[in-house]
Amino acid sequence: MELNGKVALITGSARGIGKAIALRFAQEGARVVLNDINNENLKEAAREIQKVGREKVVYKKADVSKSKEVEELTQYVVEKLGAIDILVNNAAISRIIPFLDTSERLWDRIMEVNLKGAFLCCKTVIPGMIKKGGGKIINMSSQSGKRGSTWHAAYCVSKFGIIGLTQSLALELAPYKINVNAVCPGVVFTPLWEEQAANHARRRGIDEKQVKEDLVKKIPLGRLGTPEEVANLVLFLASSRSDYMTGQAINLSGGSVLY
Repeated sequence: MELNGKVALITGSARGIGKAIALRFAQEGARVVLNDINNENLKEAAREIQKVGREKVVYKKADVSKSKEVEELTQYVVEKLGAIDILVNNAAISRIIPFLDTSERLWDRIMEVNLKGAFLCCKTVIPGMIKKGGGKIINMSSQSGKRGSTWHAAYCVSKFGIIGLTQSLALELAPYKINVNAVCPGVVFTPLWEEQAANHARRRGIDEKQVKEDLVKKIPLGRLGTPEEVANLVLFLASSRSDYMTGQAINLSGGSVLY
């Protein structure tokens, strides 16, 4: 098993890509810690992961944009499981909305969750990794962290920021044997995307039923990605197989982004 006995904290893991990562990690022997802001979704995800035969799954509700809650989350994990070997900063929100319609509050909230959340989680987890003598941090960016797009300014800025954070931390933490990398998925039709389908249709001037077809047109491999495919890449970055890789922002977009 790739992650046997490793403690992995995955934020935003009650559904979508985060849950897929948690399931994959559990299958590979990790002691998974789930986090989200929806307690009912957390309980359901924990029950699902339990079915793969792992020991009792640890989970805790916390808003990653709140420093006190992040500190309490980290302390809870350390008290329960002793240390954190792997951190996956996955929690994120997104809105497809014209720039001039983007309120200051919405802009701030997207930055708070997507970028500040990763900052706070890194800040509280890294000291323990240094003490332990190493660790793995995987930050979820996006193809929107590599190129801008219309009606997506705040999200793009937050995901560009994730790549900057990844590169800076990779250099700073290399002496401590802490690897920091980012994953940049293309379109993966998770609940987050489903919630925005109507706005994407409005942006493109198409019927909502045409959204998936419209998205696929831009993908050279001719299909959308899956949460499981993202989870497989994150597993590689969390495992010893990627020990000589740090500071990278890896595309997983079916050929949509090539740089």
